[in-house]
Amino acid sequence: MRWRVEDTPERATFRGEFREWLRGVLPERWMDTIDAGDDEAYAQVRDGSGFNPMGWMQTIGASGYAAPLWPKQYGGLDGEGWMLQVIREELSHYRLPTVSPNLLGVGLAGPTIIAHGSEEQKDRYLKKILTGEEIWCQLFSEPGSGSDLASLGTRAVKDGDEWIVTGQKVWTSIAQLAKWGMLLARTSADTPKHEGLTYLICDMQARGVEIRPLRQMTGTSEFNEVYLTDVRIPDANRVGDMGDGWRCARTTLMNERVALSGISLDSAAFLGGTRRDPRRSFLDAVPERSDPLVRQRMAQFYIEQELREITSFRSQSARMRGEQPGPEGSIGKVFNAELNQRRSSFVVGANGPGAVAWEKGSGDAENRAYAFLRARANTIEGGTSEVLRNVIAERVLGLPRDPEVDKGVPWAEIRKN
Repeated sequence: MRWRVEDTPERATFRGEFREWLRGVLPERWMDTIDAGDDEAYAQVRDGSGFNPMGWMQTIGASGYAAPLWPKQYGGLDGEGWMLQVIREELSHYRLPTVSPNLLGVGLAGPTIIAHGSEEQKDRYLKKILTGEEIWCQLFSEPGSGSDLASLGTRAVKDGDEWIVTGQKVWTSIAQLAKWGMLLARTSADTPKHEGLTYLICDMQARGVEIRPLRQMTGTSEFNEVYLTDVRIPDANRVGDMGDGWRCARTTLMNERVALSGISLDSAAFLGGTRRDPRRSFLDAVPERSDPLVRQRMAQFYIEQELREITSFRSQSARMRGEQPGPEGSIGKVFNAELNQRRSSFVVGANGPGAVAWEKGSGDAENRAYAFLRARANTIEGGTSEVLRNVIAERVLGLPRDPEVDKGVPWAEIRKN
């Protein structure tokens, strides 16, 4: 059983209500076969039901349970942090997605719009984020501005009631599927880099938006380059004030790290699919468990996974107080990414020669190889582990900040690579 805080009467009541809702929307016998531990019967129910993540996202997205902390008028429950934990525990138990395929919308765009958007923007976008009617991506990183995001150079120039945007973004996950993009652009070159940014919502089907897939060593193309050439964005799509983009972007980034700290990064399900069967556990991938050293490593991984769950639960404390996530989300993201790399490397080693050479069509071997290769990105995406360790040092531990040689210098005068 996964670690969890013992239910209070209030939590037990909410858990029961959520289970009753699940029983009403899931195929008949889905929950009963899982509770009985009958995997064969469960597989028959699942395969016969035609279950798919996008359809499930629409179902749970319309219920309030997809984002219990959001206000009711925008599709949430006006709930508390513990409700999210209860929902994820029940979804995990009943083998349902604990992460929305629209993770960037639910986990990043939605909280940013709630915190900084206009009432018109909240009414327009939030409910369609939850149901998956409109998928979102994040247009932040650039070829010369990744870890130092505030140095970005994509320009947005005001033209009446519109912005004309020109520039290039990179590492844009699921841009090829997205309807909207969270765009951070420079609207002033004569102010310090953090002060000259504005946050815009970009229509990914607009004229002048070109998406080029980046093929990875896994064989997939979940990341993209995005070229923006004289793209016109209505000023109504501006989130926050002109020049206040960095404050809005920080809300996005803090929520991103919380979102990535609480999921299994090796599945990559939120980034356009995976070859890995989510019903298969970590134990299934280790063929020989009698070796004492192997068993010791596996016990250590179990301990670390429990630590991850506890840390993730603790990181929700800000939300439990009704606040936006803070820098503590960086701790869980770093730990989760590096744990996943250690686990996937261990699985490859435990399978010996079978991990590097296999018969054509061996799904298990392909899953191992995919998970191992995909895990290399975990310590880069969503903030590199190096940068996040600086965040932890400075904003959690209170250690001195790194020297900032360009502090207070207008962006136009900063040396660029």
